[in-house]
Amino acid sequence: MAVPKYKTSKARSRRRRSINMRINGVVLSVCSNCGSKVKPHRVCPKCGNYRGKQVLEPEEMA
Repeated sequence: MAVPKYKTSKARSRRRRSINMRINGVVLSVCSNCGSKVKPHRVCPKCGNYRGKQVLEPEEMA
C-alpha cells in the first residue's frame, strides 16, 4: 500500500479542495417566445410558455 513520504501541508490540501468547492454561476437560456432569460427546462414566468406551448397564464404586472 502506498504511504505518503511527507505530510501534506495545509496550504496544499486546501488549495486542492478549493478547486472542487467553487460555486458556479447560474446558467440561463433565452425564452423562444418572449426573449427573457429563464433557467433551462423551466416554464417562462413572464409569458408562461415551455417548449413552444402555452402552459401557464402569464402573471399580470401590478
